[in-house]
Amino acid sequence: MTDSSLRIENLSFRYRSRADLALRSISFEAAAGQVLLIAGASGCGKTTLIRCINGLIPNSYKGEIQGGIWVQGKPIQGLSLARISQMVGTVLQDPERQILGTRVINEVAFGLENLHLSREEILSRVDEALTRLNILHLKDRETFHLSGGEKQKVAIAGVLAMRPLVLLLDEPLASLDPASAQETLQMVRRLADDGMTVLMVEHRVEDVLNIHPETAMFLDEGEIRYYGPTAGLYRAVDYHRIKLPAPLILERAVKDPVPEPLTRQLEAAKAGIPNQTLVRFEGVRFGYEENQTVLAGINLEIRRGDIIAVLGPNGAGKTTLVKHAIGLLKPKAGRVLVDGRDTHQISVAEVAHTLGYVFQSPSHMLFAETVRAELAFGPTNLKHPPEEIEKDVREAIRIVHLEGFEENPPLALSFGQQKRVSIAAILAMRSRILVMDEPTAGQDYKNYMEFMDAILKLPGFEAVLFITHDIDLAVIYANRVILVNHGQVVRDGTPEEVLKDLAYLEENRLVPTSLLKTNLELYAHTRSFQRAEDLAHLGVLQNRSDRYQNSTLQ
Repeated sequence: MTDSSLRIENLSFRYRSRADLALRSISFEAAAGQVLLIAGASGCGKTTLIRCINGLIPNSYKGEIQGGIWVQGKPIQGLSLARISQMVGTVLQDPERQILGTRVINEVAFGLENLHLSREEILSRVDEALTRLNILHLKDRETFHLSGGEKQKVAIAGVLAMRPLVLLLDEPLASLDPASAQETLQMVRRLADDGMTVLMVEHRVEDVLNIHPETAMFLDEGEIRYYGPTAGLYRAVDYHRIKLPAPLILERAVKDPVPEPLTRQLEAAKAGIPNQTLVRFEGVRFGYEENQTVLAGINLEIRRGDIIAVLGPNGAGKTTLVKHAIGLLKPKAGRVLVDGRDTHQISVAEVAHTLGYVFQSPSHMLFAETVRAELAFGPTNLKHPPEEIEKDVREAIRIVHLEGFEENPPLALSFGQQKRVSIAAILAMRSRILVMDEPTAGQDYKNYMEFMDAILKLPGFEAVLFITHDIDLAVIYANRVILVNHGQVVRDGTPEEVLKDLAYLEENRLVPTSLLKTNLELYAHTRSFQRAEDLAHLGVLQNRSDRYQNSTLQ
């Protein structure tokens, strides 16, 4: 074993507040110069494993720990967080929890200053890290005004500048547009090739497979179910919970019963005025800072029955656009009308009766002492009847699979669970339009498919809009796709219309997925986009899985 490798033996951990073990007898090695992909369903123990390696357990998260961890051949037990951080760098799921500096340069320099490096060395390393991630242009920007994806890149830059021996990445792609995700993965590949040990926890398995990780691990209920060459991973995992590339799902799903059809329309849209305009943007312009343009003349309508996927690169203006719809931001020019009322003349609370918004970062909206109290807060303020609040809270908890967590503090849950709490909090409000910013971040495939399907069946919602970097979410659920770039709506139409031009997608930093490509190949036969599980039962393309495995996994 090389000095810069990571070794774990018989690691078990139980959080002080929980009865069950979060990790059970974990043993493995991660060699220098290699990438280890760690896959598993939400709540399987992936983040807990990361916390053990970087010292947050037991220094910050208390509980019972057994077993040993060695970095560079030295045990880390008993070392301070400051000492461990010089050997192990961590990029968290939620960049909001990692960013402390008010400006990008200060944030990336923060760790280096604590190492007491010279000013010249600090500035050199900051520029090197920002350049590596193609974000040198953000150097003097305020971190508060960055997009979620830009914040994620800044968090990665801050860790890279420290030059750790072991790099832990906890869902680093969750907030990145597809092109940025590919660039980040290529950077990770180069870091490993230069001798770094990289552990990557990621739900976007298809993306990570493109950099050929040498080893893969599948965690389930705190135990290792598979550990070995990446080529063997897909046969070890449950494809219902871990989203595999479409050709591999085709091979597996064809042996299963035909699935129930997915919901592609809103119950509320079946009645009422078809295509009624609910929200209208008229020439909306906006910038956070002077001489800055984030939205450049947006003209847009959200209509009754719309299930809209908003796609576009990091920093394109997607979240800014949505925050105008809910009244959190007001146009510098033009206007936004909600139910015919100008948002300049109505309060955010009044808008909330019509639009419910799930923030990209759960930490922006969670505060209550328990999950139950969190979910009851919104409908209580909207003056819903108590018996209705109780029913809606119970239904929202069921939809996002958080039964048993009702009395837990939301901010003590995992990032993926927090995301589901934030979604449930808005579901319980029963607003007419549901708006979600990156709803699948931190979620395994089964969770997000089930809650998306349940949401679209709920009575009361007249439109649903979700910002996403997951093109497959648009393929499976949307009946309308809006592509945003450079502060403008550059495409607006059905998924088939907007997503068929692969070259144009790539120009807008969207990378076509295997599911999209398969749907386009079959569109003349199906006349609609479908999930891989449905395509598997068409009796075609089943031989693609062998070719995919040979070209990608080996």
